[in-house]
Amino acid sequence: MDPRPTNYHIVYLQGDFVQIPEVELPAPQTYTQTIYPQTSLAEIHERVRDATVLVLSALRIDATTLSPEISPHLKLIVVVAVGTDCVDLDACRKRGIVVTNCPGANNASVSEHAIGVYFMARRKMLDMCSLTRAGEWPRRKTLMYDILDKDGTPPLTCQEEVAGIIGNGSVGKRIASLAQTLGMKVLISGRKDSDNSNMSNGSSSNQERVPFETVLRQSTVLFLAIPLTDSTRNLISTSEFEAMSPHGVLVNVSRGGIVDEEALVKALEEGKISGAATDVFEKEPAGPENSPLLREGTEKLNLVVTPHLAWLSRKTALNYSQILKKSVEGYAKGDMGDVNVVCG
Repeated sequence: MDPRPTNYHIVYLQGDFVQIPEVELPAPQTYTQTIYPQTSLAEIHERVRDATVLVLSALRIDATTLSPEISPHLKLIVVVAVGTDCVDLDACRKRGIVVTNCPGANNASVSEHAIGVYFMARRKMLDMCSLTRAGEWPRRKTLMYDILDKDGTPPLTCQEEVAGIIGNGSVGKRIASLAQTLGMKVLISGRKDSDNSNMSNGSSSNQERVPFETVLRQSTVLFLAIPLTDSTRNLISTSEFEAMSPHGVLVNVSRGGIVDEEALVKALEEGKISGAATDVFEKEPAGPENSPLLREGTEKLNLVVTPHLAWLSRKTALNYSQILKKSVEGYAKGDMGDVNVVCG
């Protein structure tokens, strides 16, 4: 590894998302910093040119950006988030750039958000709020029929739900725990196309994994909490919606691209599933012009959408700041034992 520099220049590309910590480096090392509240893709190359350390949350850092011509001084990238799919890790490995992230930092807020939007979709709370505010209750005498599924059945209670959990990391485990506390039966999914149905999930409950296809068929609510990789892209698409219960609710708090957005819209339109909620989109920031989930007509679907803010909480912000501080200080000291090194 290259000798540690004497002066570090820390560049925050998305400072709005980070509580900036005071970094303490061992003498004679010093640091300066530049904080950009937000950065567009067009601005990245100019802003990374003098960076020794790059701090970001969910901004695409590709191989061109990581070339010595664009970022000649870059030694460390701190992803102040759990997912690292926004960074070209192969390019980092080739240059010896260290990449760290913040696993587990947001598991409380993301898992609670997942449960919250589940309730919104299951009980069609947004529709009920809008109709009530519009004066439809006294006009129609009852709004009960608007909360029913397309087959006329009332919503399930938690005690009737079967929660399928796809993703068994810290967020998936906490969603499973919350779901069990609410009275749901929980199924932990194995990997898609895997025959290993008895693989332990490593949790303290020793709950065994269930084949992916079985989870799809038996779940009435499906929670997604997995990273975006080549193997998970479009993991949930037309055939998966065909296999799900017509009373099923899909909740995605992981990454856009894991769910085929066109297939999801079609499944909701055709009543293949009862509802869905997503905090993430294939293209972000998402709007009617770049997301099938937000285009004209989708407002009539039982689809709850939030703008990739499930992570946001005081606890998450504090965790991110502490891990960021440890990452920079650990790199400067040559001791990364207290942080999660993704590559380098």
